[in-house]
Amino acid sequence: MNRALCAALLMLGSSIATSGDVQAQEQRPYTIVGDSIPNSLTGAPGDPARGRAIVTNRQNTCLLCHAGPFPEEKFQGNLSPDLRGTGARWSAGQLRLRLVDARRLNPATIMPSFHATDGLTRVGAAWRGKPILSAEQIEDVVAYLATLRD
Repeated sequence: MNRALCAALLMLGSSIATSGDVQAQEQRPYTIVGDSIPNSLTGAPGDPARGRAIVTNRQNTCLLCHAGPFPEEKFQGNLSPDLRGTGARWSAGQLRLRLVDARRLNPATIMPSFHATDGLTRVGAAWRGKPILSAEQIEDVVAYLATLRD
């Protein structure tokens, strides 16, 4: 699948994820230190079970590009790193930055900014200034991905 098609699918997936109910959550402030956001966006750890549910929910687009240890999920992506071993490869802070705004690490990335709202282009008016995932959801996904050690 070429990059343009993948980018279009990601935009579509992001629109689907929020189209029914424009999210009321606001972006939480965060501090980037090196290649990570070391502190929780909520001040509390996330829930790994809720994080897994977010990752495997097709509306959140994770499985469009990533594969992982989800045998029940068909048609997993192969455009981006496999999620197996994610917790062994990156710290919670590094995972958090990749989820919040992967553009900080790679400006040409096709990964959506799931919590950052600044500097985005081609965002529908109803979604401008609103993150795709709430701070709590980001922490849940970080908690889940950190458990993937193999």
